[in-house]
Amino acid sequence: MKIKQIIFLPFALLLGFSACRNNDYSPKPKAYYRIEFPEKSYQALKAPVPFSFSYPAYASVEQDKSRDAQNNWYNLHFKQFNGYLHLTYYDVSGKEAFNEMVEDARKLAFKHTIKASAIDQKLINYPEKRVYGVYYAIEGNTASSVQFFLTDSVKHYFRGALYFNERPQYDSIAPVIKFIKTDIDTLISTFKWKN
Repeated sequence: MKIKQIIFLPFALLLGFSACRNNDYSPKPKAYYRIEFPEKSYQALKAPVPFSFSYPAYASVEQDKSRDAQNNWYNLHFKQFNGYLHLTYYDVSGKEAFNEMVEDARKLAFKHTIKASAIDQKLINYPEKRVYGVYYAIEGNTASSVQFFLTDSVKHYFRGALYFNERPQYDSIAPVIKFIKTDIDTLISTFKWKN
């Protein structure tokens, strides 16, 4: 019986070493959670502000309570995506204030140039509603993926910026950004000044 063990032991060791020798181990990438998107449904904004628009039913409207916030600053909170569309409004009666706001919007969008792989600009033009502006689609690992401003070019200025409370990883949040962009498009297309 000892002879069988002596013969079998080297054979088993040789077999074990040869089996391990050809394995190439490489770590697998982290998996991403499956994202379940809610059904698209919109409702009208009910707030005492000089504008109106439709926003998704799965987002909540919260008044911005930060230290610098004005009365007409709001956030659309997309809780299931851990994201916010920050919305600010200014009365810009007077040409200097208007030009300054438009330039600030451009600077804030292009501040992401360092991390962005592309920044696309699209003009917004609804003359029948006196709604004009610029939409910035920012691609890449940037803090903000969408920014825009709307104005009547005389008195009103409204700005939006989409942010997520996550480390920017464009590949992982791209489906969410695409989903929310349609909501932002709806907000813009339904946007109206009340006076």
